[in-house]
Amino acid sequence: MRSLTPPKIMLERGEGCRVWDVDGNEYLDFLAGIAVNSLGHAHPALVAAIADQAAKLVHVSNYFATPPQLELAERLKRITGAGDAGRVYFGNSGAEANEAAFKLARLNRGADGKKTRILALKQGFHGRTMGALALTGKPALQEDFLPMVPGVEHIDSTVDALEAAIDDTVAALFIEPIKGEAGVVDLPEGFLLAARRLTEEHGALLVLDEIQTGVGRTGNWFAFQGHGFVPDAVTVAKGIAGGFPIGALVTFGWASDLFSAGQHGSTFGGNPLGTRVANAVLEEIERADLVRGAIAKGERIRSTVTALGSPLVEEVRGSGLLIGIGLTRPVAAAVNAAALERGLIINAPNESSLRIAPPLIVSDAEIDAFAAILGQSLAAVAAQETAA
Repeated sequence: MRSLTPPKIMLERGEGCRVWDVDGNEYLDFLAGIAVNSLGHAHPALVAAIADQAAKLVHVSNYFATPPQLELAERLKRITGAGDAGRVYFGNSGAEANEAAFKLARLNRGADGKKTRILALKQGFHGRTMGALALTGKPALQEDFLPMVPGVEHIDSTVDALEAAIDDTVAALFIEPIKGEAGVVDLPEGFLLAARRLTEEHGALLVLDEIQTGVGRTGNWFAFQGHGFVPDAVTVAKGIAGGFPIGALVTFGWASDLFSAGQHGSTFGGNPLGTRVANAVLEEIERADLVRGAIAKGERIRSTVTALGSPLVEEVRGSGLLIGIGLTRPVAAAVNAAALERGLIINAPNESSLRIAPPLIVSDAEIDAFAAILGQSLAAVAAQETAA
C-alpha cells in the first residue's frame, strides 16, 4: 500500500534476544518489535500457551466470556492497582485501546454538559486511527488527513501549561509518562503529580497511555506507579502478550461507571487465544521477576552507552529498559543503518534520537555485545562526518 517505507531486511526466525534473516544472518534485537516482545522470541511459555489454547478455543465473539478473558481482566486490575472497582475493555492494539479511552472521555460531559475539551501533549503519540491520531501531538502526521476529530487541544509539557489549560470544561487529559515516539523523552519533574492534582480538582479524567511504558518496561509494572498516585484510566498493549496482538483499557474508580451496554465493542477483542497468551506472558514476567530486573539492566545499558564517550552522544534518557539516546547532530538514521549492518537492531524515531527497548530477558553479555556494536556504529558515522 506504500504506507510504510520498504523493509531493510526480511526476518525468518528468532530465539531469545536474537533474530535471523532469510539468508542466515544473525542480529541482536534491541528493539523487541518496538517494546512488544517482552520475553524475546520463541519463549517456551508463549509457545506452549499458543499451542495449548489453539487446540481448545481460539475465538467465540464478545457475546460470550471465556476463562482466559476473565483471568486476564482480574490480573490487569491487580497489577495496575485498579482493584475491585476497576473494569477492563479488550481490543486488539494500542490504537484501539486509545480509541476506547477517547470514547470514555466523551462520556465525561459533566452535569451541565460543558466538559467538551480533551487535552493531550505536543509531540505525544497515541496511534494512527482517526481518534488516536487526533490525540497525537504531531502535526506532520495529521496534515494529510485533516480535518481531525474535533475537541482535542495540544499543550506544552510544562506545569504552567497544565495550570493554564485545565478548567471545568476539560473532560480528559491524555499523557504518555515517557514520550516514546518523540525519542524516549521524559516529562519534567512533578508534571505527572500536577496533572493528577489538577484533573481531580476539575473533574477531568487522567488517562495514561502506557502502551510503550507499561508491562514492566520502566522498572514498575506501569510507569505511573513510580510516582505515587493512580490515574482514572490506563491504556495497555505492546508488551502485554509478548508479540500477540492485544490491547486493553483499564478504568479506575468512578471512570468505571461511564460506559454502558452497547456503547463500544470489538469482534476479536478479548478472544481466548490472545488473553491466554497475555496471561502466560504476564505470569512469566512475574515469576522471573523481570520487572525489578529491568531497573538493573537499564542502568547497565545507560552506563555502557555513557562509557563509550562518543562525541555524537549528548544524553541518555528514559527509565528501565525504555531508553533514548539524544545525539549531538541529526545522524540517527545513519547510526541506525550502521548498527543494522553490524548485526544490531535499534531504532531512530527522529533524526537526533535513538530508541533502545530490548526484551526484558536481555542478559548482561548481550548488553555488552550491544554496547560494542553501538560504539563501532557511532565511530563509523563520526568518521564519515569528519571525512565529509
